Amino acid sequence: MQNVIPATEERMKKTIASLKDGFAALRSGRASAALFDKIKVEYYGNKQPLHQVANISVPDARQIVIQPWDKTMIGEIEKVIRASELSLNPSNDGKIIRIAIPPLTEQRRKELAKLAKNQAEQSRVAVRNIRRDGNEELKKALKNGELTEDEESRGGEELQKLTNAYIEKINQILEEKEKEIMEV
Repeated sequence: MQNVIPATEERMKKTIASLKDGFAALRSGRASAALFDKIKVEYYGNKQPLHQVANISVPDARQIVIQPWDKTMIGEIEKVIRASELSLNPSNDGKIIRIAIPPLTEQRRKELAKLAKNQAEQSRVAVRNIRRDGNEELKKALKNGELTEDEESRGGEELQKLTNAYIEKINQILEEKEKEIMEV
């Protein structure tokens, strides 16, 4: 039981981290450098994450500025951003790329909120599956004589407490993201 609970909690932490990463890529009406975390550009024959070939800054809530370290990359970066699913329209002046973040329509905000709910539900399911795996480990340990029935029962209760706590964290993260998406 000593190693089942910490291992289970570690997996649940990874689920929360994954959810946060997924939410960072969801566009709200606010400018964020995290929007470009999944964008990769061709650089000397290799696909590189955008943040490794350019400086991405957010001068205000409605604008993003991308300054490539190699000025010859401007056209490639602009093309990749246009082709992405972000629906953004970059413009460049030969040195930097400016992207105005338009306010989201009511319909698009509702779609994004629905996407966020789906991601949160997938995370809840993942946490419950991790709990199930932990319970199976405890049952195996009981069967092998490594635990008493009382220890197995206490372990199950601890796993349930962990599960409840992580599902509550998921709900809080979702609530914050929905608020961010729905603000005009």
